[in-house]
Amino acid sequence: MTRRGFSRAGAYLHPVRPRAGDWEAHPGGEPSRAESLGRPGERGAGAGGPGERGSSRRQGWHFDYGVAEKPGAKMTERFDCHHCNESLFGKKYILREESPYCVACFETLYANTCEECRTPIGCDCKDLSYKDRHWHEACFHCSQCRSSLVDKPFAAKEDQLLCTDCYSNEYSSKCQECKKTIMPGTRKMEYKGSSWHETCFICHRCQQPIGTKSFIPKDNQNFCVPCYEKQHALQCVQCKKPITTGGVTYREQPWHKECFVCTACKKQLSGQRFTARDEFAYCLNCFCDLYAKKCAGCTNPISGLGGTKYISFEERQWHNDCFNCKKCSLSLVGRGFLTERDDILCPDCGKDI
Repeated sequence: MTRRGFSRAGAYLHPVRPRAGDWEAHPGGEPSRAESLGRPGERGAGAGGPGERGSSRRQGWHFDYGVAEKPGAKMTERFDCHHCNESLFGKKYILREESPYCVACFETLYANTCEECRTPIGCDCKDLSYKDRHWHEACFHCSQCRSSLVDKPFAAKEDQLLCTDCYSNEYSSKCQECKKTIMPGTRKMEYKGSSWHETCFICHRCQQPIGTKSFIPKDNQNFCVPCYEKQHALQCVQCKKPITTGGVTYREQPWHKECFVCTACKKQLSGQRFTARDEFAYCLNCFCDLYAKKCAGCTNPISGLGGTKYISFEERQWHNDCFNCKKCSLSLVGRGFLTERDDILCPDCGKDI
């Protein structure tokens, strides 16, 4: 007999020799199983960006594909479709897991459904797959411009496949500097909702790329730190170095936070209550210890800061809360009082003096 094997598209015929386990013909010629024609997988390039990177592959079938012939000899064995039991003599068939199927049964049972046209992807068609989804080769195209994506980079967005041009126009950021699209897969710089090409994100003064280095924005322009210090930064009154961040102003003069300290204990005064004497700044504790008057009642300093009220009499001072009768503790603020040596008394307690 003459036996012929077919490619999946049925476009190429070649003779096939019998192999162990193949169907063998009786005298006069009988059908033989064709050799396996599974295709190796192929991958398509992907496009990067906020969408998913895309790659397609062609699905390879793992089956033998042939045609059974009956030139006139009487058969002693049947050769039927494993599913519908129809004879396969003189018909194309597909061998799957050692069982023969007619083309119709095989496609009904095992063929993938195309995502685009919703029809089965037959044995004579290329099956392109991406993330467990399948397409005919002719249906694998951009969902917007309809151009073919076969062997081309593409992006996936919300279950839609897009060519790189359509994806960029629809979803990619625009560069703040050159106003052009930032293509998927290219590096970009972002700051406060704006985006730049890496090569467009440069210092306004020296025109050098800033990259991942520190920078300082001013008047909608970005500066590297050295250029900002040369062009815009104030100089600290204390150390005479530029102030780039975290400066404070005292008496209309700029200071680094770390330079604005108490004259006595050297603790930072930024964000703290302080006072000054002879143009030198002091924290409250140091000022009170060095210069504040002591209360004649509790002996603690009277700072006089924050509107603190106190009583003064014959070179002695009292906190308002401490100016009380020595005997009955009645407050003498705004009242008459008597003195006995270092004590102050209310008029009632002073009657017996």
